[in-house]
Amino acid sequence: MDSFVSKLYKSHRDCSECPSPKVIQQFFEDTLGLLFPEFTVDKISEESQIEAALFQLKSDLSSILDRNPHLHNGIGSKIAHAFFLNLEQVFDWIHQDVDAMFAGDPAAKSRTEILRSYPGFYAIAAYRIAHSLNGLGVKLIPRMITEFAHSRTGIDIHPGATIGQYFCIDHGTGVVIGETTEIGNNVKIYQGVTLGALSVDKADADSKRHPTIEDDVVIYSGATILGGNTVIGRGSVIGGNVWLTKSVARGSKVYYQTQMYHAESAVTDMYIFKNDQDEAI
Repeated sequence: MDSFVSKLYKSHRDCSECPSPKVIQQFFEDTLGLLFPEFTVDKISEESQIEAALFQLKSDLSSILDRNPHLHNGIGSKIAHAFFLNLEQVFDWIHQDVDAMFAGDPAAKSRTEILRSYPGFYAIAAYRIAHSLNGLGVKLIPRMITEFAHSRTGIDIHPGATIGQYFCIDHGTGVVIGETTEIGNNVKIYQGVTLGALSVDKADADSKRHPTIEDDVVIYSGATILGGNTVIGRGSVIGGNVWLTKSVARGSKVYYQTQMYHAESAVTDMYIFKNDQDEAI
């Protein structure tokens, strides 16, 4: 027992100074609640309350950063100021994502339904906020925000990924978007999609490990796209359960097809690639 106590003491003694996950969760939820009244407990009735809330959030972030200088290379108050200067663009982009989800999902009856109940909205909003902090050189805290959303939605988006405007995640459970993924505008993905890396070698940590998805691409459920050199061309459609490690040209249709040559034969699987003219490639 003495040995176990010593182990626990050493663990507590050697724990690095980092913000509590509860503190970061509270900051994120307070920020989301200010941006979207659907997530606030107390409704704001006066414009002055908005100004006061923004001031308080900026003060909270500055305090978190000042207490943890090892998580950034700047001055906490200046980073907090830059974050809140950029918050209007984050707000506008999240609203564009809501527009994309509403336009792309026939089941959505209103934007309010998306805001209050769609895991895709929640995960993308967390990503947008975390990505803004990540771009200011803040370490760990952005990842804590997206991992909080991951635990709630089952959608794992690394804050280092680059995602364009009008992004739609439909259903969403099991979606994984890696750190160096680049996604263009007007992209829609379904549940179970993985945009991942071919290599897990630690030496490749700073390289482009994840795919590039160009504008106007649709990726259906269960598709896996791997590799930093893999580019999905603009306007392509990637079918369900497709596994890709090589690039496809713009306007491609890639889907999984099962062929059976004989009732007694084993099933043979194949991928079909088609171009803009719907011709087999």
